Amino acid sequence: MTATTDLYPSRGPAEVSTPRQDPVVWSPPGAPGPISVPELQAYERDGFLPVEQLITDDEVAVYRQELERLVADPAIRMDERSIIEPQSKEIRSVFEVHRISEVFAALVRDERVVGRARQLLGSDVYVHQSRINVKPGFGASGFYWHSDFETWHAEDGLPNMRTVSVSIALTENYDTNGGLMIMPGSHKTFLGCAGATPKDNYKKSLQMQDAGTPSDEALTSLATRHGIRLFTGRAGSATWFDCNCMHGSGDNITPFPRSNVFIVFNSVENAAVEPFAAPVRRPEFIGARDFTPVK
Repeated sequence: MTATTDLYPSRGPAEVSTPRQDPVVWSPPGAPGPISVPELQAYERDGFLPVEQLITDDEVAVYRQELERLVADPAIRMDERSIIEPQSKEIRSVFEVHRISEVFAALVRDERVVGRARQLLGSDVYVHQSRINVKPGFGASGFYWHSDFETWHAEDGLPNMRTVSVSIALTENYDTNGGLMIMPGSHKTFLGCAGATPKDNYKKSLQMQDAGTPSDEALTSLATRHGIRLFTGRAGSATWFDCNCMHGSGDNITPFPRSNVFIVFNSVENAAVEPFAAPVRRPEFIGARDFTPVK
């Protein structure tokens, strides 16, 4: 176990609520970047920032074609970085997609993307995790309520809340096809979950979250206090959100697919140490150990 101070205890005998110990926006006031001052203020308050159009329609077509190519590739399906739906046996996610595909690697390096991450985190950044999520119609399962930081802290060893995610829509996000839901303001409180982390927990949790899942009582309290925001938008839109936001998404039982590319940027000044509440590290395709800045 690392000697780094654990600011956010979790995976103990009981749930523990801890006030956030870290800034939300790490750049000093007036620092240059593509995000405006009012947008930064909204991000600080709510924990998220919607962008109506991050990439163009032509770019959406390119990325969607690449997603479809990867999902159809038998070699990708057999790769351990691909997560398979338990029910349909279709691909649910493909991890480390910026290393598998130069098309998605270029998206990570795009200044519209990495520039926003640098501005929010106040430093150079590296990719802690990337993946494409595929939610075909007629029954694709959702992602239960969770804080990403709870897992990344407990199982990957990220010491501080200096990490931001962006979900870029490659299909239309309706209010009916399993869109992203976030509790605004929930990023200001860390909820340490109860229960020890099983060995190789990632093999189960990537299909269905178990360890690191908040109780019904805690979720009810958070939702009552903060409410729930559902994100809709056309293909090419994006949602940036803080690592500690309580979020999830429902099943997609409509005929309309919902696919996105998901990139997690972490500050190079917040590099992973040993896990704070897990027996071993997760594989590097889930929690990176290469801290090379994105250039």
